[in-house]
Amino acid sequence: MKSFVSVLAGAVVAGLLSTAAYAESLVLYTSQPNEDAQATVDAFQAANPGIEVEWVREGTTKIMAKLMAEIEAGNPVADVLLIADTVTMQRLKEAGHLEGYKSPEAANYDAALYDADGAYYSTKMITTGIVYNTSAAIKPEGWQDLAKPEAKGLVTMPSPLTSGAALIHAQTLTGIDGLGWDYYKALAANGATAAGGNGGVLKAVATGEKAYGMLVDFMAIREKAKGAPVEFVFPAEGVSAVTEPVGILKTAKNVDASKKFVDFLLSEEGQKTAVKMGYIPARNGVALPAGYPARETIKVLPVNAAEAVKNSDADLKTFSGIFGTN
Repeated sequence: MKSFVSVLAGAVVAGLLSTAAYAESLVLYTSQPNEDAQATVDAFQAANPGIEVEWVREGTTKIMAKLMAEIEAGNPVADVLLIADTVTMQRLKEAGHLEGYKSPEAANYDAALYDADGAYYSTKMITTGIVYNTSAAIKPEGWQDLAKPEAKGLVTMPSPLTSGAALIHAQTLTGIDGLGWDYYKALAANGATAAGGNGGVLKAVATGEKAYGMLVDFMAIREKAKGAPVEFVFPAEGVSAVTEPVGILKTAKNVDASKKFVDFLLSEEGQKTAVKMGYIPARNGVALPAGYPARETIKVLPVNAAEAVKNSDADLKTFSGIFGTN
C-alpha cells in the first residue's frame, strides 16, 4: 500500500510540476518557413519559460483557409497569427477578427509599420529588389533598367497570381510616379516573363537561364553567400516590402500569453532573432544581417494596406491582361 501511495503521490507531483512548468500556453498559426518558425518559438519560450507554444505552419493562403473554415465553424483554434503581409491582416481587421493591442514596444517602430489600432505589427522587412547574374551585360541600378533593350527577353519575375509578395510589389510600384502600370506594360513589351513564385526566379537567374529578376532580398543574399553567381540590388527608386505582421485574434483563448508573444517579437531580443535568420529588422536601432547595406540606404516604398485590399481584384485583372494568367 505504501508503495502504491508513493507512486500515486509521485505521479501527482509530476503532474503539478508539469503544469507549473507551463502556467500559460498559446496556439500560433504562421506562414514562416518551418526552420524559422521553430527558431521563433524556441527564442520566445527561452525568454518566457512558463509559456508553452503549439504552432501550425502553412503558406499564408492555406493557413488563412484553415483559419476561416474554423471561424465559420465557430471554433477558431489559433490565438496568434504570424503571416506574410499586412494586406491579409488588414482584411482580417476589416472583417472584425483581430484584437486591438497597444504594445509598449511600438514606440521603437515607425508608425507606418503597424496598425494605428494595434490590430497587427510588422516584425521584419522582406523587400523585393533586383537580382542579376554576375555575367549579365548590364549591372542594374534601378527598376527602369529592366525595361532597357539590353535586357530584352532576359527578365523574369514571380506572378502576383501565385505570390502574395509579388502582388504587393506590383501594387507598390504601380503607385509610384514614373512607374505605374505603364512600367509593367514596358516590361512585357521587352519580353519579361511572370510565372510562379520567388524560388523559380532565383533558379532561373542563378543558372543563367535569365539574366535579371525581381526577387525577395534574403533569397538572393543567402545564395550569394553560398557561392551562387548572383548579386542583389536595392533599386534607387525604392523597394516594396512585406513585413510578416503579427496579430492577436479576437477569439484568442490565451490573451495574456498572446500579448507576451507580440511584445517579444517586437522587442530588441526578438528582432535580433529575426536578424539571425537573415532578415532586415523592423525595429529601429537594430543592426542588419551580414551582406546587407546600411539600413538608411534602403528606401522602402509605401503601400496603403486598406487601399491594397480594395484594389486587389482589379490589380490582378490588370496584371493578367498584361502578362497572361501564369
